[in-house]
Amino acid sequence: MRIGGVEVTKFASEMMSSSSSSAVEMLNLKEASNWWSDVNESPIWQDRIFHVLAVLYGIVSVVAVIQLVRIQLRVPEYGWTTQKVFHFLNFVVNGVRAVVFVFRRNVQFMQPEILQHILLDIPSLAFFTTYALLVLFWAEIYYQARAVSTDGLRPSFFTINAVVYVVQIALWLVLWWKPVRVMVILSKMFFAGVSLFAALGFLLYGGRLFLMLQRFPVESKGRRKKLQEVGYVTTICFTCFLIRCIMMCFAAFDEGANLDVLDHPILNFIYYLLVEILPSSLVLFILRKLPPKRGITQYHQIR
Repeated sequence: MRIGGVEVTKFASEMMSSSSSSAVEMLNLKEASNWWSDVNESPIWQDRIFHVLAVLYGIVSVVAVIQLVRIQLRVPEYGWTTQKVFHFLNFVVNGVRAVVFVFRRNVQFMQPEILQHILLDIPSLAFFTTYALLVLFWAEIYYQARAVSTDGLRPSFFTINAVVYVVQIALWLVLWWKPVRVMVILSKMFFAGVSLFAALGFLLYGGRLFLMLQRFPVESKGRRKKLQEVGYVTTICFTCFLIRCIMMCFAAFDEGANLDVLDHPILNFIYYLLVEILPSSLVLFILRKLPPKRGITQYHQIR
């Protein structure tokens, strides 16, 4: 009987310990939830987080323009090359984002409401154009190496971008004329589709170029470095556009994932850090090498 009593006591003790542990975990979760809500609902924290984003975007923008100046000083005899345009667009996109986040609270109260959507969405469209230019660059290298005509690539690039901008402008105009929830959903889903298209573009041409470089002789000059460059940039850009696509789908149907409001500053910080700031920073770092002064074979000029 004593043994049974000891077992019962031990069992009761374990149950009490388990209950106490569960209560502590629930309390920690509640405190974490309260912290998240407190930060989201605090105008002070909202402004701090948006200003941190502005500073980060400003840094990336400055890095991009410094690199642009370095390239121009290195090869002043060339005009607006693909490399120069890429860095210039990075400067513009990140600079505009920085300004928007500095005045994020003012943007939220702009009227008519369509102006809010335009100011928040235009940098995203420009970001797409910037990195679509990188896909174009890789596609040209790939087809030239295979002795295939590249005459149709640039017209295709401009056509795709024109279609994207025209459709988005049409959605803005309809949203201005009739500001209903379904138009906001359509706009976000359209951009999710654009992001998925960009992700697949990087996977297709980045993957093709990577496989082509792998078949080059091992002793080829710069082969290993180019392999790493293409592999890293493909992975980074594919991931960032895929995350943007998934997040846009959530934001379209879940108000809790809406990025166009002031009371989701933490979500804004995580989202923009993952899909724009980190990818841009890493790609600018990876592509930091200056072009050679003479005998340029893979340095395309915008015609």
